[in-house]
Amino acid sequence: MDNPLKIFILYARFGDGHWQAASALRQSFAKLGRVEVKLVDLLGESHPLLNEVSRFVYRKSYTVLPQAYGWVYQRTRTMKPDSLLASWLHSFGVPALQKMVEDERPDAIVHTFPTLACSQVMHKLRCKIPMFNVITDFDLHLRWVHPDTDKYYVATDDMLRQLCELGVDPRRVAATGIPIRPEFQTSAAAVTGALAGKPTVLVMAGAGMAPARAAGLCRSLARRCDARVVVVCGRNRALRQALEEQLGDDPRMTILGYVERIQEWMAVSSCIVTKPGGLTLSEAIASGLPIFLYRPVPGQEYNNARYLENKGAAVICGSIGQLTNAIAERLEKPRLREQMLQAIYSLRKPDAADTVALDIARQLNIMEVVPDIDNGKFRHRDDSSRVPAGPEMQRRAICEQVIP
Repeated sequence: MDNPLKIFILYARFGDGHWQAASALRQSFAKLGRVEVKLVDLLGESHPLLNEVSRFVYRKSYTVLPQAYGWVYQRTRTMKPDSLLASWLHSFGVPALQKMVEDERPDAIVHTFPTLACSQVMHKLRCKIPMFNVITDFDLHLRWVHPDTDKYYVATDDMLRQLCELGVDPRRVAATGIPIRPEFQTSAAAVTGALAGKPTVLVMAGAGMAPARAAGLCRSLARRCDARVVVVCGRNRALRQALEEQLGDDPRMTILGYVERIQEWMAVSSCIVTKPGGLTLSEAIASGLPIFLYRPVPGQEYNNARYLENKGAAVICGSIGQLTNAIAERLEKPRLREQMLQAIYSLRKPDAADTVALDIARQLNIMEVVPDIDNGKFRHRDDSSRVPAGPEMQRRAICEQVIP
């Protein structure tokens, strides 16, 4: 059988996190060999106008009525998969996905965003497509949960237990961590070495932070913590320009736009100030960085923040003064910093993307592969390893009857 394994990864552009997780998985599937991966922004392709409006509203939720977004998130957090609301949310993109399935016949569909249109497509086509959900937050919203899901990949052991308490078979859940790029597997020694000179505070200020507040935060950090401050403005050009005008003459400040290789800055930083998106938090944990969260917005990000704070891996701060004092305290008191680092290390799930990709390949029973320790990739056991098993052949036969 020479046909490659074909996998769709469905994501959304509400922030970069879902796309980054999908991209990390694509890299890991590529290591397996003979795997064809297609990344699909399902809402963007099927409803471009609705997608742009939704993204605009989501971005504005950081500064305009964040409480309203948080209220909606919490009210829908426990919705049932068979509810009218869940069915409606999962209906977006069904015709577009159905056409893709008919045209390309994927062997599996992976979600890094909880628009689970796959289930309705399977119902319409009367065929089984293996369906995997990679949850990209530290908080469980039941929009991710559906009885047609073959397996869930989650950030923590606590979330694994939550799903099992909801009645999900433990064999259908794996606490792998959130998939991030392999460049973030930084050693603790490299991070500790950053403290040898003047400490560096990495501030991720791209979303939801007004220029005046960001400038005040940077000045306060430099003064109170005697630190070098690296500010990442992301794609917010207006913020970068404003900070360059206000702080550009200060040698303690480094002001950046979008940074492709952010792991290099994380590796030389002493701590990070960020909004609590699941991917950024996972990258900080992998890099061994104490995490400080400034005024997280209600919703999944606030719940992420609360989870990490309860674990001792992050500190939530409601004011610039509180934030700078909290950072200074961890920099000045090695015992407090060490406690925080121990909590961070306890949450680490190394090589999450590779683990998820390998497990999905095994779930599909398509190929048998083993880690190649020497080059950090995967290799096939032998040329006969990629033999479709009975269930896969049956699934293809069923689909052939329905999809001419």
